[in-house]
Amino acid sequence: MVTITIPENVGVFLLDIEGTTTPITFVKDILFPYIKEHLEDYLSAHWEEDECKQDVHLLKKQAEEDLKENRACPVHAVDQTVHTDEEKAIREVVDNVLWQMAADRKTTALKRLQGHMWRAAYTTGRIKGEVYQDVVPAIRRWRQQGLKVYIYSSGSIEAQKLLFGYSVEGDLLDLFDGHFDTTIGAKVESKSYEKIAERIGCSPQEIMFLTDVTREAKAAEDAGLNVGVVVRPGNMELTEEERSHYSIVMTFSQLELCGRP
Repeated sequence: MVTITIPENVGVFLLDIEGTTTPITFVKDILFPYIKEHLEDYLSAHWEEDECKQDVHLLKKQAEEDLKENRACPVHAVDQTVHTDEEKAIREVVDNVLWQMAADRKTTALKRLQGHMWRAAYTTGRIKGEVYQDVVPAIRRWRQQGLKVYIYSSGSIEAQKLLFGYSVEGDLLDLFDGHFDTTIGAKVESKSYEKIAERIGCSPQEIMFLTDVTREAKAAEDAGLNVGVVVRPGNMELTEEERSHYSIVMTFSQLELCGRP
């Protein structure tokens, strides 16, 4: 396995989740199917609660934006303060959420509702977060060497904390210095990474970003970050050009810090 030397000026690791710290199969085969199977029951059980009302309101605003941009989305006209047909209203929300998921959208409204549903599943033990075996030892080593470690995922911050807080290896939240999601910007936009560096309080050149998605890698690289593209079983195949351009990370144990024990 080829050793990848991390530049001496790097003081921060910024990690993607899906395909990087956690198998894609966990998200696609466990998390997403859970939403589809339990969405209607969840909405029915929590419909009158403030949190659920806020989630539905955000989805409504998102649907209005989609209509303005001529996206062919299911119309979600729900206003819980006046809507009397609860069953029809819930069906509208379900249709919209399933449409967004089928289109693999990353809207904040969608991610927030999913996060709240997953919270219920994690806290009752119905789901445990999966993490690759090489991840925890590597992060512990980086932290011992004085580095900070942050997560940046399209999943909501709450969903991130649930995955690591209720993982197969126990509560791992103390391994991370902070979390970022799409509220700071899309992962394929370089401005998002500039904002993250500013929020952390360092220069982009001091950050090493690990992701399995080359569009994200390019955006981070354009912002001045150091980048490694993670290749795991089930991740998207890379082109020869991508393989030659990026540092390819098969396991976190490949990463060694220059000038540090």
